[in-house]
Amino acid sequence: MNKQFIYPQNMRASATLWLWSLKDFAIIAVGALFSAMVLAATRILIPAVFTAAYAFLSIRSEGTTVLDFLKYGVRYFISTQQVYYWGLRGDKD
Repeated sequence: MNKQFIYPQNMRASATLWLWSLKDFAIIAVGALFSAMVLAATRILIPAVFTAAYAFLSIRSEGTTVLDFLKYGVRYFISTQQVYYWGLRGDKD
């Protein structure tokens, strides 16, 4: 009886399910259930919008979420000063 077990290459990586970490997926599932109950009872879409926004911002690709990517973009283009040094290639000054 040979049993073959398949382990991930990086044993310290967080567990994921589709595009989200398991923690994010659980939050999205609870938020979707709550949103459906609120929508059925009161016809208010606000919790569904927040759940969908959280689901989009927590999509994980290669260890980086969409929210992290947006933070890096804002930091690079808006909040951090960029420094450029102009000169000829041979100049060491």
